[in-house]
Amino acid sequence: MSQFDVLTIGNAIVDIISRCDDRFLTENAIIKGAMNLIDAERAELLYSRMGPALEASGGSAGNTAAGVASLGGRAAYFGKVANDQLGEIFAHDIRALGVHFQTEPLPQVPPTARSMIFVTEDGERSMNTYLGACVELGPEDVEADVVASAKITYFEGYLWDPPRAKDAIRAAARIAHENGREVSMTLSDSFCVHRYRAEFLDLMRSGTVDIVFANRSEVLALYETEDFELALSKIAADCKMALVTKSEEGSVILKGTERIEIDAMPVERVVDTTGAGDLYAAGFLFGYTAGYPLATCGKLGSLAAGIVIGQIGPRPMLPLDAEARKAGLI
Repeated sequence: MSQFDVLTIGNAIVDIISRCDDRFLTENAIIKGAMNLIDAERAELLYSRMGPALEASGGSAGNTAAGVASLGGRAAYFGKVANDQLGEIFAHDIRALGVHFQTEPLPQVPPTARSMIFVTEDGERSMNTYLGACVELGPEDVEADVVASAKITYFEGYLWDPPRAKDAIRAAARIAHENGREVSMTLSDSFCVHRYRAEFLDLMRSGTVDIVFANRSEVLALYETEDFELALSKIAADCKMALVTKSEEGSVILKGTERIEIDAMPVERVVDTTGAGDLYAAGFLFGYTAGYPLATCGKLGSLAAGIVIGQIGPRPMLPLDAEARKAGLI
């Protein structure tokens, strides 16, 4: 018997979200639509220039765990925070959702990670992340019993930035496979793919990772091509299953020679795209670990993503299980 459906591993981050215009991004040398790693000094500077902001627990894999729990799944999470105010906020928020989170916090230095997210009028988010305590996540934080009892262990590509996290991920993958479980990852960001392209391909081709989530720009970056169909054929050959999102064009599920196209959920107004890919993964993995057909899993992913982009913040405010029942998906 598995104790958890999905274990996610990622950078434990508190998001500080503010609206701005494109001019603000230009004036502050912020790359639109990307996740930019920054140091403590730049974090303080950008915070001082932000308008009114909303604080919300985030981090890519943390958002995915929150989505799985909101759908009624059994979720666990590994991620490093500090014993400070933001760390307490993060721990409270994820545990309040029913997610297992027992990673030992650090003393107050380095502090809990925070990401200043600037949302422009088109709903695009530009993230500026100070990793802080995240860089201390290591193999000692891998709870072997949790990994062994989780149907799927899922991690974010962003974890390839802090060096010790790589060892933690490889240890978790080994434990998962030794116990007949599967391992999944998200490519996270096209800039992240450019930094670690060779390593990501090795994770897939070596069988360390079974299931890969990506969006259009990430899969194109992975194979250094502008030919989307070519990139899809390559990723289908390199892993057991790939899920590629295409924004308003929906998503595609690739498993061997099987290809399933999934429509995007109609959205009245895109408010904030933060967390869209994270929640797509949550919906898909919830359905997959529950044994639903792949097409239904994809529709659950579209539903969860569609709901989160209609609000501010990366974690669903509506209970996703109720929305999925209303849509006839569970």
